[in-house]
Amino acid sequence: QVQLVESGGGLVQAGGSLRLSCAASGRTFSSYSMGWFRRAPGKEREFVAAISPSGGTTLYANSVKGRFTISRDNANNTAYLQMNNLKPEDTAVYYCNAVEFNSPYVRPFGSWGQGTQVTVSS
Repeated sequence: QVQLVESGGGLVQAGGSLRLSCAASGRTFSSYSMGWFRRAPGKEREFVAAISPSGGTTLYANSVKGRFTISRDNANNTAYLQMNNLKPEDTAVYYCNAVEFNSPYVRPFGSWGQGTQVTVSS
């Protein structure tokens, strides 16, 4: 089973950028689709973005489309989420996970990590 550790969160002003990383253990990372999710205070965890094993197919939630970019480096077992033009409503704990991904269907199936906090001030 893949173990995941998220990092890269922080406090940023509206309009700023952050790059989140998801480091995976195990030799099977390149065989999994990966996804990013977030949970804002008082809300359910929601889908943000997904990427296929090769990186050739991606999917974004409408709320982040055009601002966020998901990518992966299979050689280094890492997935990324580049977040630009951040808004206060992007404030949340961000999680990565292995997913079943057949666009537009996305379902996480791995264990959830601790996540990384992103706070966007207005």
